[in-house]
Amino acid sequence: MYRAFHCVVVACLAAGVFASTLVADDSKPSPIQFESTDWPWWRGPQRNGIAAANQAPPLKWSRTENVLWKSPVPGRGHGSVTVVGEQVFLATADEQADKQIVLCFDRNTGKQLWQTVVHDRGIERKGNKKASQASGTIACDGERLFVNFLNKGAAYTTALTRGGEQLWQTKITDYVVHQGYGSSPALYDSLVIVSADNKQKAGGAIAALNRATGNIVWRHDRPATPNYPSPIILKAGGRDQVFLTGCDLVSSFDPLSGKKLWEIEGATTECVTSTVTDGNIILTSGGYPKNHIAAVRADGSGEIVWENNVRVYVPSMLIHEGTIYGVADAGVAMCWDAATGKERWKGRLGGTFSSSPVIVGKHIYVTNEAGESSVFNADPEKFELVAKNQLGNEVYATPTICGSRIYMRVAEQQGDRRQEMLYCLGKQ
Repeated sequence: MYRAFHCVVVACLAAGVFASTLVADDSKPSPIQFESTDWPWWRGPQRNGIAAANQAPPLKWSRTENVLWKSPVPGRGHGSVTVVGEQVFLATADEQADKQIVLCFDRNTGKQLWQTVVHDRGIERKGNKKASQASGTIACDGERLFVNFLNKGAAYTTALTRGGEQLWQTKITDYVVHQGYGSSPALYDSLVIVSADNKQKAGGAIAALNRATGNIVWRHDRPATPNYPSPIILKAGGRDQVFLTGCDLVSSFDPLSGKKLWEIEGATTECVTSTVTDGNIILTSGGYPKNHIAAVRADGSGEIVWENNVRVYVPSMLIHEGTIYGVADAGVAMCWDAATGKERWKGRLGGTFSSSPVIVGKHIYVTNEAGESSVFNADPEKFELVAKNQLGNEVYATPTICGSRIYMRVAEQQGDRRQEMLYCLGKQ
């Protein structure tokens, strides 16, 4: 996914329009391919914020310490970094030039390799002051890049080659801006699944497009309310499911056919976070009109296992070894038992958070909006802060951690000018 502002702003949701239908498509894209050291889409290879445990990213950094390279990023955006092979991808929006752009950097040097203008003119400037016009994270299937942008009052998904050539662009739905737009594409089999909940009279949509052609394979109308999560694909209740929370609903779809597997009332109207699962429950959290976290049985029974009123509105949560870790927007790290919802501990980090936490082995990394990163232990017994690091003055994007490197999108104040930078951090 930020998001109601950040991933509305990081990391999550792109569009669909008409009623639920199924459309035949004979084009079969090649299998999705990436390496264990890649980060191919929002929230990482497992779509849950859990990075490979067998890596050793730094615990300490600054503008000069453990910086392998840094590169200026034109414009502004809150989407996270995507890393596949020797390439690093990022979406951005140059509001002065009125362009929405995909950038590609060399993974080893940080040199910008190319940039492609996806939309020339038509940037929407309404919404929350924290929102950006490039808040989604790019997804890569090994051959193509997929990116969502809001432009000229509609949500679009666009496919590019790894060299930056545009292959296709599909309008998913008209879009009325409330806070902003920040949904990220999700890839499954031959499909790219996108969503764009919004308050236009006809409602928003969730849709699946053929990865090779952009043709709509299935789609569902959604309620006419503002909402911000990305569709997330997880194995839960014994099967792969696409989950989308918000619009006062918790919804599950079969990713390949689009069949609605189950749907219950229970989420708030406006959600932002991407849900996570332990295989038995999924988590839904929201911040308007009420604060809540709920554990919902993933088998379609509709059972709400437990619920509380904690405000984890924008940063997505983690489930790891039967334990839930979350960071409240107001800067408090919290830990709950996944099965019961019992609070195990809480610890103050400080600041306001839009970026989501990432877990690497026994450590959790998370960055507040002022650019201060906290590293604390993934320990269900107690809160233990390991390190704090300052980089930049403004951060909304969730860090990407792969190949023992941390890729951070930060904004620095250079005199009276705001400049975004892409940092690659690693042990020196």
